[in-house]
Amino acid sequence: MKAVVFVNRSAGAGRAAQKTALVRAAFLEKGLSVEFLEPHSKEAFRAEVRASISRGERTLVAMGGDGTLQLLVREALGSPVNFGVIPVGGGNDFAAALGIRGWEQAVEVIGSGKCRDVDVVRVKFSNSEQAVYLGGGGIGLDAAAALYAGERFLKWRGRWRYLASALTALYRYPGVALEAEFPGSQWPEIRQQALLAAVLNTPGYGGGLRLAPNAQPDDGLLEFVMLGMLSWPRVVRLLFWLIVTGELRTAGEERRQARFVRLLGPGGALFHGDGEILGAVPVEIEALPRAARFLAPDASKALR
Repeated sequence: MKAVVFVNRSAGAGRAAQKTALVRAAFLEKGLSVEFLEPHSKEAFRAEVRASISRGERTLVAMGGDGTLQLLVREALGSPVNFGVIPVGGGNDFAAALGIRGWEQAVEVIGSGKCRDVDVVRVKFSNSEQAVYLGGGGIGLDAAAALYAGERFLKWRGRWRYLASALTALYRYPGVALEAEFPGSQWPEIRQQALLAAVLNTPGYGGGLRLAPNAQPDDGLLEFVMLGMLSWPRVVRLLFWLIVTGELRTAGEERRQARFVRLLGPGGALFHGDGEILGAVPVEIEALPRAARFLAPDASKALR
């Protein structure tokens, strides 16, 4: 098996670049055939992925965080490829959901050649644009926080990056008037002034924040979580509880499980997927069951 590894050198505040030599050596030690590519921009990244597919490469690996992996999957989805991930970014939630905890284990997994089919989340916007993500997406405070996480707090690590971003976004945050619909299910619609509404394919996002502990990336369903508006002190306590425990515990949350979610709200309210701003409401979110094949350890080792 030959693998092509796409390295995002800026991922994890430059940690990906620092780990590249170690990862190369680990593959070489195992006698694995691996080509490393280091695109200098998103456009170059996409072009390299397309070129790899056109010349028949069948194992494509993202070395970075959730955003790097999303970029790879978005470009190659629908092609007969196996995806891999070497988690060295600021947030590695999808790798954790697969049961991959670090780059050393990722090398072992890629070398094993064992695969697992997982769901992909597709989003459609009113301007007909579409995108995909793998782990967690949403609207409200976390989308606002995603803007700060990708700019002001880009070099911060894990949950602390999310906390700093969320606290900054929280200042004078008015919430968003949302309508959530669940076509094809028994769930009634929800209308609420919301702090946030998240749609997850994995237990967590934001560097290990477990908003949906029961979510599984291969069950064909999305986990929907909505929080109504809370007082500023309550939100701060909630955020710090999330940082300490990684889990959401508060009264007033709405939870649903569905394959399809539609979010309606005021124009301009942004929606993110895996920390990347993808578009604005209205948005339709759909689980694509087992649409991507990933190199992964046994499902029993996945995050629960």
